[in-house]
Amino acid sequence: MTEETTRADQHAIDRFWHNYLSILEKSSIPKGTRRWYRQHAEAYINAHKGTRLAQHTPQLVDSYLNAKGRTTGLQEWQFRQIVNALRLLFCQLIRPGWADDYDWYQWRAFAKELESDHPTLLRDANPSQLVAPSNNPLLRRFRESYADDHTAFIKTLRVRRMSPRTEKTYTHWLTRFFHFHHWPSLENLDGQSVSAYLEHLAVNRRVSASTQKVALNALIFFFREVLGRNMDGVVAFTHAAPKRRVPVVLAQEEIKRLLGTLKGRQWLMASLMYGTGMRLMECVRLRVQDIDFGYRQITVRAGKGDKDRVVPLPETLVVPLETYLREVESLHQGDLEAGYGEVLLPAALARKLGAAAKSFGWQYVFPATRLAMDYSTGKTRRHHVHQTSLQKAIRHAAIKAGINKRVTTHTLRHSFATHLLQSGKDIRLVQELLGHADVSTTMIYTHVIKKGGLGVQSPLDALS
Repeated sequence: MTEETTRADQHAIDRFWHNYLSILEKSSIPKGTRRWYRQHAEAYINAHKGTRLAQHTPQLVDSYLNAKGRTTGLQEWQFRQIVNALRLLFCQLIRPGWADDYDWYQWRAFAKELESDHPTLLRDANPSQLVAPSNNPLLRRFRESYADDHTAFIKTLRVRRMSPRTEKTYTHWLTRFFHFHHWPSLENLDGQSVSAYLEHLAVNRRVSASTQKVALNALIFFFREVLGRNMDGVVAFTHAAPKRRVPVVLAQEEIKRLLGTLKGRQWLMASLMYGTGMRLMECVRLRVQDIDFGYRQITVRAGKGDKDRVVPLPETLVVPLETYLREVESLHQGDLEAGYGEVLLPAALARKLGAAAKSFGWQYVFPATRLAMDYSTGKTRRHHVHQTSLQKAIRHAAIKAGINKRVTTHTLRHSFATHLLQSGKDIRLVQELLGHADVSTTMIYTHVIKKGGLGVQSPLDALS
């Protein structure tokens, strides 16, 4: 190789990185961060020496990011940075035909790790580790100042088989209550202390009636069930005004527009929520073995109230789900080959069926894009996606679809129930599919169906 050729090659390389850094600048990447972006891009290029960037395929990017996702100790923000560096490299600089259609968002959105006190980890935590560690200074002080009572409180909740979310919520309100009273001794607290705090929430904080009621339930539970004190007299406080809320429901045409703006796993998850009426956490916790393609049904395990139920598998999603699960199985095989592949099992099953943790049937249908450490066991596992990834995707999709309503993931469940009632399905059947304990809960969806008194003609229309 001549000296002129070497100089020409070096000039081409320098021009390449100059263009890449210019793209980072135009994309508002902070100046101090750009060198890390370049390092991520260089690491990717060096991992594929001998293959021109213009000849790279989505499969090569998938393989590389999957490998990075198995790197223990890699922080969430670092993984997102790697994905963004590659996105700018291909979409802005190399520009192959597939880059703009590639689902970069799934890697950035599904990379978030579960918090140590996330319901999935907390519900199946090692019994020897009572609670997850926390960075919240108020919570830490509550645990330290009232250690014995806090332990008794948690154990009482666990014995009553109350959900991890209830445990987390009740602990939150107890912490706020003691902080409000400046961390007093328990002997100085009585019914008037509870009333004063509840009045503070209604008058000063202006919380809703439902929020005030949850705080009341938490405090009553602690004093009555843990400390054994009679709190029947806690009534003399200002009650937050109750409000009757009507659920937001999308028309079927709006559902089509919303789903039409989504793609990849976000589309599949949103379609499942609308097609089955599942709650958000029921969807993200779904296991492979809970999907029955033969009977076209999905078994929702340990839903609200720790109840199981069966919902229909939409025929429209059968082929996309089968194709998607083959990709999940390939990812799982890669984890097994890398020495991982174990998934979190319910505590009792983990003791009896420990080896099943590596079977494909127990894997989450929607796994995270990277491995993460389980605080309770110290094991590195691939958990399910973080629920906020779908919540953000739905909000962005609603804006993109031009839907001027407050659309959340739960809106899909509301729409599922309402559209079933509109099609003439019996309300008891809808109650069963939604998993409601009482039919009165299901009755909130009758506000939009043209039935009985709710189907009256407007007097304005009668004038024409």
